[in-house]
Amino acid sequence: MSSSSFEKRQTITTAIAPTVHYPLDSPPTISNEFLDNLTHVIHDVGGQPDVPVIYQDIPEEEWEMRTYITCECLGWRGVWNSEERRRCENDLGETIYFGFPYYGRWIMTAARTLISKGYITPDELNAKIDEVSKRLGVKE
Repeated sequence: MSSSSFEKRQTITTAIAPTVHYPLDSPPTISNEFLDNLTHVIHDVGGQPDVPVIYQDIPEEEWEMRTYITCECLGWRGVWNSEERRRCENDLGETIYFGFPYYGRWIMTAARTLISKGYITPDELNAKIDEVSKRLGVKE
């Protein structure tokens, strides 16, 4: 990808990042270029030009460790392997990929995989989320 092509994609992607919201027409009418940026699949983030990221040594939160353990258990039980998990994560698209925290992408891909492979239904997932939220005292 050329430098000017990257800069153009970065400008468009920045405009659709979760932190900045521009309302779209209803029904939505978007350009092909905008659609291309929404659906751009990241296959290998490594090696792409980017701005420097400041390293912060922060402890993992409890949900992050639980997510890691859940995803490892899914691998041990044969639901997926690490390559499949990574591919599913890449398929989230650039906006979600860069807009979610690291383990947020993991748990989203776990849920999508469990549903797409028929291990659970969306209703079962929603019921379990409600049950756990209630147990932990999380308000909507």
